[in-house]
Amino acid sequence: MTRVTVWNEYHVEQEHADAREVYPEGIHTAIADGLDEHGFETQTATLDEPEHGLTEDVLDDTDVLTWWGHDKHDAVADEVVERVHERVLDGMGLLVLHSGHFSKIFKRLMGTSCDLKWREEGELERLWVVEPGHPIAAGLPESFEVPEAEMYGERFDVPAPETLVFNSWFEGGETFRSGCCYRRGSGRLFYFRPGHETYPIYRQSEIRRVLANAVEWAAPVDGPKPNYGNWNS
Repeated sequence: MTRVTVWNEYHVEQEHADAREVYPEGIHTAIADGLDEHGFETQTATLDEPEHGLTEDVLDDTDVLTWWGHDKHDAVADEVVERVHERVLDGMGLLVLHSGHFSKIFKRLMGTSCDLKWREEGELERLWVVEPGHPIAAGLPESFEVPEAEMYGERFDVPAPETLVFNSWFEGGETFRSGCCYRRGSGRLFYFRPGHETYPIYRQSEIRRVLANAVEWAAPVDGPKPNYGNWNS
């Protein structure tokens, strides 16, 4: 069974009533509940736990890590970022969600600013499946809507994704690359845009389907372990 660790700052839900009303037990709990429904073995970790909940033992017991951050990116210790980075290169899958685009780990893996445009007005978002044969799009219609969302707009300063699964359109006319696949070392990485803290997006069935599909796609697969360095046959 694929083992998933769901990481979240878990600050905005405690500090702001509008976020707490939508996610009274934290965004991480809502995400974990959705993954539980799809049969994954889940655990959660948050910023204020020792080592942010991402100890060596936890990461060794993790096939896929999901990351939701908001405004405490700089509070994440560099040694924990290094630990996660090494695990991704070694094969652990990573799902970076919504404003996690500004997290230290995502910026390190991308090597760019990861900046973008944004507007918070509760707009309709329509996500289009632009790669219908991709495993992350399995079981989804050609497009689906998020009734209320924070707008993210191009340019999104990331490397061109190896596969773009979703494009978003917003009522203001902006578009955004909302489902980006990468490989870093032996690990698979998926960035997925929807998920603002004051809208119940992580309870929406299509969003939960995307996350479950992405976990399946990002999970490590058995294969030969590469050897590096001086090699004497």
